[in-house]
Amino acid sequence: MKNITVIGAGTMGNGIAHAFAQSGYSVNLVDISADSLDRAIDTITKNLDRLLSKEKISELDKNNTLSNISTNTDLTDAVKDADLVIEAATENIDIKLKIFKQLDEICDDNTILATNTSSISITKIGSVTNRNDKVIGMHFMNPVPIMKLVEVIRGKETSDSTTTTIMKLSKNLGKVPVEVNDAPGFVANRILMPMINEAILTLEENVSGVEEIDTVMILGMSHPMGPLHLADFIGLDVCLSILEVMHEGFKNPKYAPSKTLISLVSEGKLGIKSGEGFYDYSDGPRNKKISSQFK
Repeated sequence: MKNITVIGAGTMGNGIAHAFAQSGYSVNLVDISADSLDRAIDTITKNLDRLLSKEKISELDKNNTLSNISTNTDLTDAVKDADLVIEAATENIDIKLKIFKQLDEICDDNTILATNTSSISITKIGSVTNRNDKVIGMHFMNPVPIMKLVEVIRGKETSDSTTTTIMKLSKNLGKVPVEVNDAPGFVANRILMPMINEAILTLEENVSGVEEIDTVMILGMSHPMGPLHLADFIGLDVCLSILEVMHEGFKNPKYAPSKTLISLVSEGKLGIKSGEGFYDYSDGPRNKKISSQFK
């Protein structure tokens, strides 16, 4: 595999493009918005500059990484030479199904189609294609260039050959791939999201405050980040979407999203990306303070 196309220039998409490009792959980053692509390249450049300042990469590494990335707003043109296409669009099943149906029609028959979904069924995504043996999940963790884990999720029809190829490719990126079977939330979010939801319920029921809950989990459980801060970091809309997928998939009330989470998302308070969630980030993500509604 040499040519990688990444669909979606948001946080995950630009991180995936960065990781592949830094490992020497030719990456075509595609998005319907030219402005989003410009912001993505700016973000990748800043992240490379940060690595350069810490002497983790050289100036040559930075330049080579950027030269390995091209951008495109035309999906058909972006995938014409792709060995692998990774979809990193919004966590919305209708959008993903539409993209995969289109990819199946325009990609070479040998192209592997991967999704960075954090919860949606790989089997269902593959079912809209005529190559469900070549459809697989590659669930990267944020921030992609730093985090080592890749959940490699095989749908019911994903072939051993496709799985082996993606496991090897992930290792070539310097990641640690873990093979997972298809189920709502897979492993990472099946465990993480109920914990985050329970932390929100603990706040909702006035057991303790935002900072106190996070402190208990950081100091008591050795978590690097408290669950409420982590929810803000992930995006409260993303957390809600994953919980809804799990609630629908398992038909189990324990996965039902809390009223507070639903309310925050409906108010547009999505965490760091909107400037407010459980914490207020108006002074920047590194200078968080408790949101006024939770004081």
